[in-house]
Amino acid sequence: MEYIIVGLLVIILIVSIIALTKNVNESNITERIGKLETEVVKELGIFKSDLNKNLNDDFVSLNERIDYRLNLINDKVNERLDQNFEKTNKTFTSVLERLSKIDEAQKKIDTLSSDIVSLQTVLTDKKTRGIFGEVNLKHILNNVFGEGKNNIYKLQYTLSNGTIADCVLFTPEPLGTIAIDSKFPLENYQAMVDKSNNDRLVYEKKFKADMKKHIDAIASKYIIPGETTDQAILFLPAEAIFAEVNAYHQDIIDYAYKKRVWITGPTTLISTLTTIQIIIKNIERDKYTKVIHKELNLLDAEFKRYKERWDKLYRSIETVSKDVKDIHTTTDKITKRFNSINQVEMETINHEED
Repeated sequence: MEYIIVGLLVIILIVSIIALTKNVNESNITERIGKLETEVVKELGIFKSDLNKNLNDDFVSLNERIDYRLNLINDKVNERLDQNFEKTNKTFTSVLERLSKIDEAQKKIDTLSSDIVSLQTVLTDKKTRGIFGEVNLKHILNNVFGEGKNNIYKLQYTLSNGTIADCVLFTPEPLGTIAIDSKFPLENYQAMVDKSNNDRLVYEKKFKADMKKHIDAIASKYIIPGETTDQAILFLPAEAIFAEVNAYHQDIIDYAYKKRVWITGPTTLISTLTTIQIIIKNIERDKYTKVIHKELNLLDAEFKRYKERWDKLYRSIETVSKDVKDIHTTTDKITKRFNSINQVEMETINHEED
């Protein structure tokens, strides 16, 4: 930029010199050229100084603006970096928490898997399956009726024929005593529902035979005329077996109905026991209602007797009151007679004195 301006000034100077050469004499050309050269150099120096100063000022101003803009950009970048770092830190913390929860869940799954394996090992033995069913039955009874309610139910109760029922319910008439026995036909059931087993139909027949065998045993052992009601409950502690029977084996349900044996699972047993509990409460409430009604009838008789005696006393009081009134009237009459007699005597005495 500076060189372009200098070039323009030189051109102007040359043009001026040519013009001067036309108007002045040759004798003054050298002098005037010298003066003009001096002025041009002076002007060029001043212009150069001003130009340098302006350029320096512009450069300083531009540098300051650039620094200001850079500082703003730096602040924004730092702010964005801080925000992103904070978000990243939160995300990282959340990821760590989730990983920790996943790790805990994995440990629980591992524990549950080992427990399931342990449970399967336990359930492979018939005796332990029986204990499992009894414990499950006890847990349900405790939840419905409360623990230790011997007036409502008893566990491992011996009947008059010598058989021991897993549980007996003592309910008021017309329900009576109801026996509950736990059965767990597992082996043939597992083989029957195993889709990889090609002999499922064979095991289905065996499963039905097991169920009917349990139904016959309960009907013959736990339904005793004169001691228990004419029905009993077969408890299946596995909800899956109960669902299988109700969904696909209606013949077993019909067979149990004929034998007066009601098949229940954990859920349906809770519902059945809850219904029995409501019936017991209603019967107890009706019993107390009868007692209250009887007492009210006795109170009504006593109140009638009290009313009769009060009426009699009222009549007696009314008679006495009438007698008292008559006596009072007679007393007034007698008093008036005495006053009259006394008046006559006083008058006689007065006449004699005169």
